[in-house]
Amino acid sequence: MIEIYTDGSASGNPGPGGYGVILRSGSHYKELSGGFRMTTNNRMELLAVIVGLSSIKKPGEQVTIYSDSKYVVDSVEKKWVFGWVKKGFQGKKNKDLWMRFLAVYKLHDVKFVWIKGHNSHPENERCDVLAVAAGKQKSSLEIDFEFEAERNRSTLL
Repeated sequence: MIEIYTDGSASGNPGPGGYGVILRSGSHYKELSGGFRMTTNNRMELLAVIVGLSSIKKPGEQVTIYSDSKYVVDSVEKKWVFGWVKKGFQGKKNKDLWMRFLAVYKLHDVKFVWIKGHNSHPENERCDVLAVAAGKQKSSLEIDFEFEAERNRSTLL
Protein backbone atom coordinates (compact mmCIF):
# COMPACT_ATOMS: atom_id res chain seq x y z
CA MET A 1 0.00 0.00 0.00
CA ILE A 2 1.34 3.39 -1.05
CA GLU A 3 0.02 6.68 0.29
CA ILE A 4 0.46 9.86 -1.74
CA TYR A 5 -0.28 13.27 -0.27
CA THR A 6 -0.45 16.20 -2.68
CA ASP A 7 -0.97 19.92 -2.86
CA GLY A 8 -0.62 22.65 -5.46
CA SER A 9 -0.46 26.40 -5.32
CA ALA A 10 -0.33 29.45 -7.56
CA SER A 11 0.30 33.02 -6.53
CA GLY A 12 -2.10 35.12 -8.55
CA ASN A 13 -3.85 32.17 -10.21
CA PRO A 14 -2.53 32.41 -12.84
CA GLY A 15 0.90 33.23 -11.61
CA PRO A 16 4.01 31.50 -10.35
CA GLY A 17 3.11 28.22 -8.71
CA GLY A 18 4.27 24.88 -7.48
CA TYR A 19 3.35 21.43 -6.31
CA GLY A 20 4.31 19.34 -3.31
CA VAL A 21 4.10 15.57 -2.94
CA ILE A 22 4.74 13.11 -0.14
CA LEU A 23 5.01 9.40 -0.94
CA ARG A 24 4.86 6.94 1.94
CA SER A 25 4.97 3.16 1.99
CA GLY A 26 5.91 1.35 5.16
CA SER A 27 9.18 2.87 6.36
CA HIS A 28 9.83 4.57 2.99
CA TYR A 29 9.19 8.30 2.77
CA LYS A 30 9.93 10.72 -0.06
CA GLU A 31 9.14 14.38 -0.73
CA LEU A 32 8.94 15.89 -4.23
CA SER A 33 8.26 19.41 -5.43
CA GLY A 34 8.59 21.66 -8.45
CA GLY A 35 7.71 25.16 -9.53
CA PHE A 36 6.52 26.96 -12.66
CA ARG A 37 6.76 30.60 -13.66
CA MET A 38 3.12 30.85 -14.86
CA THR A 39 0.40 28.35 -14.04
CA THR A 40 -2.82 27.85 -12.08
CA ASN A 41 -3.69 26.24 -8.79
CA ASN A 42 -5.75 23.51 -10.49
CA ARG A 43 -2.88 22.62 -12.81
CA MET A 44 -0.50 22.30 -9.87
CA GLU A 45 -2.99 20.22 -7.87
CA LEU A 46 -3.31 17.82 -10.81
CA LEU A 47 0.41 17.81 -11.58
CA ALA A 48 1.18 16.87 -7.98
CA VAL A 49 -0.94 13.73 -8.41
CA ILE A 50 0.75 12.93 -11.74
CA VAL A 51 4.23 13.34 -10.26
CA GLY A 52 3.31 11.14 -7.29
CA LEU A 53 1.88 8.35 -9.44
CA SER A 54 4.76 8.61 -11.92
CA SER A 55 7.22 8.06 -9.08
CA ILE A 56 5.91 4.57 -8.36
CA LYS A 57 8.32 2.09 -9.89
CA LYS A 58 6.23 -1.08 -10.01
CA PRO A 59 2.84 -1.23 -11.80
CA GLY A 60 -0.25 -2.64 -10.11
CA GLU A 61 0.27 -1.04 -6.72
CA GLN A 62 -2.58 -0.16 -4.38
CA VAL A 63 -2.42 3.61 -3.98
CA THR A 64 -4.40 6.03 -1.87
CA ILE A 65 -4.07 9.67 -2.85
CA TYR A 66 -4.94 12.33 -0.29
CA SER A 67 -5.71 15.72 -1.80
CA ASP A 68 -7.47 18.91 -0.73
CA SER A 69 -8.47 19.57 -4.34
CA LYS A 70 -12.15 18.99 -5.03
CA TYR A 71 -11.32 19.66 -8.69
CA VAL A 72 -9.04 16.62 -8.87
CA VAL A 73 -10.79 14.29 -6.43
CA ASP A 74 -14.32 14.85 -7.77
CA SER A 75 -13.19 14.71 -11.41
CA VAL A 76 -11.89 11.18 -10.86
CA GLU A 77 -14.12 9.76 -8.13
CA LYS A 78 -17.30 11.04 -9.78
CA LYS A 79 -15.92 9.83 -13.15
CA TRP A 80 -16.28 13.21 -14.85
CA VAL A 81 -12.87 12.93 -16.50
CA PHE A 82 -13.91 9.76 -18.34
CA GLY A 83 -16.85 11.63 -19.84
CA TRP A 84 -14.55 14.46 -20.83
CA VAL A 85 -12.35 11.98 -22.69
CA LYS A 86 -15.34 10.66 -24.65
CA LYS A 87 -16.23 14.24 -25.62
CA GLY A 88 -12.65 15.15 -26.54
CA PHE A 89 -12.34 17.50 -23.57
CA GLN A 90 -14.56 19.96 -25.40
CA GLY A 91 -14.67 23.15 -23.35
CA LYS A 92 -12.50 21.66 -20.57
CA LYS A 93 -9.19 22.98 -19.35
CA ASN A 94 -6.00 21.08 -18.64
CA LYS A 95 -6.48 18.37 -21.26
CA ASP A 96 -2.71 17.86 -21.48
CA LEU A 97 -2.44 17.10 -17.76
CA TRP A 98 -5.58 14.97 -17.65
CA MET A 99 -4.19 12.82 -20.46
CA ARG A 100 -0.90 12.43 -18.55
CA PHE A 101 -2.88 11.60 -15.42
CA LEU A 102 -4.94 8.90 -17.15
CA ALA A 103 -1.79 7.25 -18.52
CA VAL A 104 -0.31 6.75 -15.02
CA TYR A 105 -3.65 6.26 -13.24
CA LYS A 106 -4.43 3.11 -15.21
CA LEU A 107 -1.16 1.50 -14.09
CA HIS A 108 -2.32 1.19 -10.48
CA ASP A 109 -5.31 0.52 -8.25
CA VAL A 110 -5.94 4.11 -7.17
CA LYS A 111 -8.35 5.50 -4.60
CA PHE A 112 -8.75 9.19 -3.77
CA VAL A 113 -9.52 10.68 -0.38
CA TRP A 114 -10.44 14.34 -0.09
CA ILE A 115 -9.06 16.12 2.94
CA LYS A 116 -9.91 19.64 4.02
CA GLY A 117 -7.01 21.97 3.25
CA HIS A 118 -5.34 24.14 5.86
CA ASN A 119 -6.94 22.07 8.59
CA SER A 120 -3.82 20.99 10.51
CA HIS A 121 -3.43 17.73 8.58
CA PRO A 122 0.36 17.20 8.92
CA GLU A 123 1.05 15.76 5.47
CA ASN A 124 -1.25 18.23 3.70
CA GLU A 125 0.37 21.12 5.55
CA ARG A 126 3.83 19.83 4.58
CA CYS A 127 2.79 19.49 0.93
CA ASP A 128 1.49 23.07 1.05
CA VAL A 129 4.85 24.28 2.36
CA LEU A 130 6.64 22.36 -0.43
CA ALA A 131 4.31 23.73 -3.13
CA VAL A 132 4.48 27.34 -2.01
CA ALA A 133 8.27 27.21 -1.61
CA ALA A 134 8.69 25.64 -5.06
CA GLY A 135 6.64 28.42 -6.64
CA LYS A 136 8.89 31.04 -5.04
CA GLN A 137 12.18 29.64 -6.40
CA LYS A 138 12.51 32.31 -9.07
CA SER A 139 15.86 31.05 -10.38
CA SER A 140 14.64 27.51 -11.02
CA LEU A 141 11.01 27.89 -12.14
CA GLU A 142 10.10 25.73 -15.12
CA ILE A 143 7.93 26.83 -18.01
CA ASP A 144 4.45 25.29 -18.18
CA PHE A 145 4.51 25.31 -21.99
CA GLU A 146 0.98 23.97 -22.51
CA PHE A 147 -0.57 26.49 -20.14
CA GLU A 148 1.36 29.45 -21.53
CA ALA A 149 0.58 28.47 -25.14
CA GLU A 150 -3.13 28.07 -24.33
CA ARG A 151 -3.15 31.37 -22.47
CA ASN A 152 -1.49 33.13 -25.40
CA ARG A 153 -4.01 31.62 -27.85
CA SER A 154 -6.96 32.79 -25.75
CA THR A 155 -5.63 36.36 -25.49
CA LEU A 156 -5.28 36.52 -29.28
CA LEU A 157 -8.94 35.65 -29.82
